[in-house]
Amino acid sequence: MEVHVGIPKLLQMGAKLVGHKVQQYRLATSRTVIVTTKFGRVRGLQRKTIYDEELYYAFEGIPYAKPPLGELRFRAPQSPEPWEGVRNCTTYGEKPLQRNMVLGLIEGSEDCLYLNVYVKQMQSEKPLPVMVWIYGGGFQKGEASRDIYSPDYFMKQPVVFVTISYRLGALGFLSLKDPKLNVPGNAGLKDQVLALRWISQNIAHFNGDPNNITLMGESAGAASTHIMMTTEQSRGLFHKAILQSGCALSAWADTPDRNWAYRLARHMGYKGSETEADVLRYLSKASARQIASSDQEIVTQDELRSFYLFAFGPVVEPYESAHCVVPKPHKEMLASAWGNSIPLIVGGNSFEGLFSYQLVRNDPWVMTHFDNIIPREVSESSTPEQLEQLVRRLKQVYFGDEQRERMELFEALYIFSHRQIWHDLHRMVMARLNYASATPTYLYRFDFDSPHFNQFRWLVCGERVRGVSHGDELSYLFYNVLATKLNKSSQEYRTIKRMVGMWTAFAASSDPNCRATASAKWTPVQQTPDGAHNCYNISDEMEMMALPEATTLAVWDTFYDKEALY
Repeated sequence: MEVHVGIPKLLQMGAKLVGHKVQQYRLATSRTVIVTTKFGRVRGLQRKTIYDEELYYAFEGIPYAKPPLGELRFRAPQSPEPWEGVRNCTTYGEKPLQRNMVLGLIEGSEDCLYLNVYVKQMQSEKPLPVMVWIYGGGFQKGEASRDIYSPDYFMKQPVVFVTISYRLGALGFLSLKDPKLNVPGNAGLKDQVLALRWISQNIAHFNGDPNNITLMGESAGAASTHIMMTTEQSRGLFHKAILQSGCALSAWADTPDRNWAYRLARHMGYKGSETEADVLRYLSKASARQIASSDQEIVTQDELRSFYLFAFGPVVEPYESAHCVVPKPHKEMLASAWGNSIPLIVGGNSFEGLFSYQLVRNDPWVMTHFDNIIPREVSESSTPEQLEQLVRRLKQVYFGDEQRERMELFEALYIFSHRQIWHDLHRMVMARLNYASATPTYLYRFDFDSPHFNQFRWLVCGERVRGVSHGDELSYLFYNVLATKLNKSSQEYRTIKRMVGMWTAFAASSDPNCRATASAKWTPVQQTPDGAHNCYNISDEMEMMALPEATTLAVWDTFYDKEALY
């Protein structure tokens, strides 16, 4: 989904971007440090946090793979070539090629497989816990940069923080069935695997503990993290995980085959047959920028209405190869997943559906077609009579009126919260209770509704809408171009302290309880007597409670046969 904002807001954002870069430059010191990695020496720069100007070290733009160019386009990444001398790693590399969320311009580079390492202390009594961040963006957008994910808040804690870049869109997820072509898909996920291997092999050189790595991500980054918990490719490369507003069960994390590669080539001007070898030959010679400018344009409005949100994302690979990440549907991998043995934080935001504000507002069709809301895997296996019954059930739980013919905008967005995010998280938690009962699972619900600091809601919905949108918790984990420096007595600053405190405590000890949770202990998830999951509600105050959405989510459960839930 593209976001369009008014000219005044764009100018404001542009001013913030310029100011941010100047500010970040001023927060760098002249002190550098050199670290030896498996592939060569890298030079990092000492920086200062935005609050209190505490010192940390930043190593940015470290290559963890060969540039995915030429024959490596669309294919699994390869380890980087060693280099001589000292590589200057004092600023982050180019973002992956993508369409800018605000301006619609194509930006970035095909040469994008780099990671950033931020270190609180280069020497300590024992190595520091490591936290690895995978960005979200629907597998179409995202970047590992200080503009979006500056580590300032985390660098007030004794941790090593790593952000990784991976390929997006068709360049990261084109999939072809012919084994001879060696393009089964999921190259972007395979980038993540190789980055994790690099971190496991090298992080000790940065005072990080290779035996205490927490993998974390939001939205598509959370789905990626969950996939990393199930694929054998990453077994043992991390030791706990945090999933924010996404998981591998989310429908948008499983891209159905709709002849996307051929459709992309045709959109770009290809006149040949559907033979995959010919399609690949054309796309391999095409401009990477043209591919990035076209891969989202091939999704039709009818497909968008049916929740085919993008053409290129994770797929069940059509054949198994040495690099295969997803050999079968995610649900079939849950029971035996190696990640069942590691501690987990999982949760979402109280009004996730605000993310779709512009999509629904600009297409009133959505608000009258209730049958389209039923999950695709359910509707495709239902008769027309069964589908009608499911729609009546949906209307009854949300409106108390089975005859309701139209939703209002925010009613639709509330349903989307459950359809797109919360019910799949709920299914995942049930799977954890069944398959990972010996390992703690901590469930949270982020419900802090700042009038000015919930930045994603502000960007997507404007200044008048309230609620805690998909992506809003990121404002309290990362300093970024939209952030203002807060008064330390503000509730917003207090929420930053709480979020970072809990997340870093979990990274250190597998338990999120810390000074920030003193008012209410966070206990692992379990079923309450009424069938709800207990969750940690993060708002003006912190408290354990039965998940408020539990009754509604239980109705969504009835859409599935029991064995199909997880």
